[in-house]
Parts: sequence; C-alpha cells; structure tokens
Amino acid sequence: MNLYTFFCANVVFPLHEALKKHSTVKVRRDMERSQWLTGAEIQQLQLKRLKAFLADVRSHVPYYRHLFLEIGFEPEAINELQQLAKLPLLSKSEIRAYSAEMKADDAVGLARFNTGGSSGEPLIFYIGNRRVSHDVAAKWRATRWWGVDIGDPEAVIWGSPIELGAQDKIRLLRDKLLRTHLIPAFEMSSEKLDGFIQKIQRIRPKMLFGYPSALAHIAAHAEKKGIALNKLGIKVAFVTSERLYDYQREKIETVFACPVANGYGGRDAGFIAHQCPQGGMHITAEDIIVEIVDPQGKQLPIGELGEIVVTHMATRDFPFIRYRTGDMGVLSDKSCACGRGLPLLEDIQGRTTDFVVAQDGTVLHGLALIYVLRDLEGVEAFKIIQDSLDKTTVQIVKGASYQLAAEEKIVTEFKKRLGSTVTISIEYTDYIAKERSGKFRYVISHVKLNQQ
Repeated sequence: MNLYTFFCANVVFPLHEALKKHSTVKVRRDMERSQWLTGAEIQQLQLKRLKAFLADVRSHVPYYRHLFLEIGFEPEAINELQQLAKLPLLSKSEIRAYSAEMKADDAVGLARFNTGGSSGEPLIFYIGNRRVSHDVAAKWRATRWWGVDIGDPEAVIWGSPIELGAQDKIRLLRDKLLRTHLIPAFEMSSEKLDGFIQKIQRIRPKMLFGYPSALAHIAAHAEKKGIALNKLGIKVAFVTSERLYDYQREKIETVFACPVANGYGGRDAGFIAHQCPQGGMHITAEDIIVEIVDPQGKQLPIGELGEIVVTHMATRDFPFIRYRTGDMGVLSDKSCACGRGLPLLEDIQGRTTDFVVAQDGTVLHGLALIYVLRDLEGVEAFKIIQDSLDKTTVQIVKGASYQLAAEEKIVTEFKKRLGSTVTISIEYTDYIAKERSGKFRYVISHVKLNQQ
C-alpha cells in the first residue's frame, strides 16, 4: 500500500463516513475479526444478533409488531436459526402494500431508494444509516481480501441511471480524492468502447468494478482491435449485479490479466456474499442470514437449488426479514481454504426468470439456450425471451459473417430443449437494449418455474 492509499483508507474515507454519521470503520474492523471465528461461533453470533434485531423490530416497526402478535411469534423464544422459518416470507408486493407501516417509528434520516426489477415495476424502500454503514463495511472488507484498498485507483464501469445521475459536486470531489473514476457504460457503441479503453489506459487502475457483461464486452472489443490491456497493473476485477458466466470470467481475466472477484447482492437485499482469492463465495453472515426455499416457500437442505431468501439484521429502520430475492442458488456445507468461518454459497444461478421451462415441465437454466447462440458465427449480440410454454423469441444482432442458414440450427436446437411443437420466432435488430437498471440479461422467461 502506497502512502496516498494509506492516507485515503485511514484518514480521508473515515472522515467522510464520520461526517455522514456512519459507523463504517468500526463495523469493518469488527468484521475483520469475526470472519476468523469458526462456523459454529458465527452461528451463535447470528442467533444472538437475530434475537436482538427481531425484538427491536417488534418494538418499533408497526408492520412487524402486528404480524408477531397475530401469529404469536416471540423473538426471545428463538433458540436456533431455523426457527426464523416461523415467520412468513417477505415479497415485493408486501413492501409495496405496507411501505408506511414498515418504517420504524423512531427512524431518522431514511434515504429513499428504488429498484426496477425484471417487471419494470419499481420497488420503493428506505435505508437508514446503520444499513449503509454495514453494507459499505462488508464491501470494504471484501475489497481488502484482494490486496487493494480505498484510495487505490479504481475504474467503475457502470450503467445504472441511479449512480450516473447522482454525481453531485461533493461526490465528484470525494471520488477525485479517492481516485475513483466513473465510466458511464450505459451505451456501448464501437466509438464509446474505444473511449472507455482509452480512459482505462490513462487511469491505469489497480481495480475494476462493474457489471460482468460490460467488462467482458470492453475486453472483447479490445481483443478484437488488438489493444493490449494486460500490462496496466490491474490487480482484480470486481463484478456484481448480474450472473457471472464462465466465458465472461475467462475473457476478463485474459484481456486484463487479473483475477475476477464475483460479488452478489442488490440495492434491496444488501451486500450478501463476495468471493475470496481462494474461490469461496463468503456470505456476510455477521449481518445476513441466507435461506434457500422451494417454490412453495419451504426451507431446503444445504446442497439443494432453490430461491435465495435473506434476512438483513442491519435493517431495523425498514426491515428486510425473510426477503425473497428472486435469485436461485445453493448453500454449501464446505469450508474455504482461506480459513474464514463465514458460510458459503456454492452456486448462484441467476434470477428465477433466467431459467426456462420445457413443454414437459423440465426446468432448464438459460445457459442451455445461450450456448447454442454463442457458438454461431456472426452473432454479435442476442436476447432470448420465453413468452410462454409454446413460444420463445430470439433477438439477434447480426455481424458481417452471419449466415441465414443459422436460423435452422437455432430452431432445431431450441426445439430439442424446449419441445418439438414450440414456436421459435427469430427477430433481427440493430441494437438490444439493457434493462432500465442498466444491467443486461441474456434470458428472460415469463413462465413460472412451477407452471406445468
């Protein structure tokens, strides 16, 4: 760590957080100690914090005060984490319906946030200082796992209108001091990509941060143009907010000559898990309890695939308790070679809408269709939309080498997977838009997983 980075990490950023009345520095230091506890010790820590959190919520949050009374739930009676399942799951519809009642009666300084989601219908929720402090601390801890720190030059390749529209003078000054360079990657024309690459070369960042699709796209463009980016001194590329595919990881690591660190979380659910250099996807267990449930909401055993449900224990001002993320994943009972006792996510397989359902009811990950298109010459971009069990639409941006004969292969291979009578509609377009959030999704299914 050079002197300037040390100054930023130990003086500038702590001062910044203190002025905002955030406890980020203390929380991060505590987390750096607790990460070395054993798995059993971390579970005991979770249980203690869960009971205190739920008791606090009962006292101050009208929605949960009424719910606990209605179902006869007593936080003090919990003696194991599995008893959290006595509470109902929380979906976006409940938050929309009871938003006012979900605010703590003593909450101050709540910040309003929203997330569009796959449906485009915004979810409005609120975040207090405690939640912000814990999320920032968790991200900061994970950043330090990779030998980089706040103050090291960073290129943030981002496409969300929320971040891009929030660059006021104070944030611009903060980012300049901390050497954080925002690259607005919402539009990715060839000319824009050339500019992004030039800026990265000029910055010579120690770390990259952004959507995997955006970083992989920039890397592929540089490779296509013969531009070397492997000697910039980049130590790590942090990716988040989208499913990280193996081919994206390979492309980013090859072109930028650095490892890729996968992060999992959301604006609503918080900073849930981050990959360490030994490969473990560590859950932020000091703050977050992760459950895996089936389509009916029943807890599944470790090792089985289901929907990821989170309880964020730093959200007392606007609680997220047993919140349905809409993501699919698998918990692990293994230990990471790094020695941290934090529990692991074995796999994160994307949104429930990233899966497709065959006519016979077989559930397939979107990769079963993605790789059909990725192997075709001249397909520059694509998007797969499962409209129903009987129809799937494929949008394609054609390159110069694309052959119309590819249509037959697409239809044949898709029918093999989805069913022989499924209608495969192929549409050609000049541009495939990202989601309103700025993310890119290769597969969207409008068929529910349990629909047969």
